Amino acid sequence: MTPIPTDAAASSSSSSSDAASPALEAPRPADGYAGDVSPQLAWHWVQSGEAVLVDVRTDAERDWVGFVPGAIAAPWKHWPGMTPNPAFDDTLRAAVPPGGKAVLLCRSGVRSVTAARRAAELGIAAYNVLEGFEGDPDENGHRNRRGGWRFHGLPWRQG
Repeated sequence: MTPIPTDAAASSSSSSSDAASPALEAPRPADGYAGDVSPQLAWHWVQSGEAVLVDVRTDAERDWVGFVPGAIAAPWKHWPGMTPNPAFDDTLRAAVPPGGKAVLLCRSGVRSVTAARRAAELGIAAYNVLEGFEGDPDENGHRNRRGGWRFHGLPWRQG
């Protein structure tokens, strides 16, 4: 697997490359899938070729909010209406080599749990990326201020 390229505008913090960093702690145990990982550990695995990054957000979310260059787009549901994606299983199987592992990313780390459980049913070692792409909302309902892929300065693009 080819690592996802980074650019100067989206460089990660020193915590993403420091193996002793708390952000690179071992995965947390989970029910029904391989575990939960920090965004920084997910990125570390992707960069080292240990895992495939799968973005389970809708096409609209990736188009409007932003995306991780090189991530596999495998929407769990389709916008509008949030109907299940009938191609999810096939897309995931095609993206993750046999015996490989996947790190699944959604907006806040909720849909990716359900998607990780489905991936585990398919025999894929699947991990949920904690905090998701945008993190939890703050007291004003704004995202990207309390955790998330973007908050931690990991690579992403918009447009």
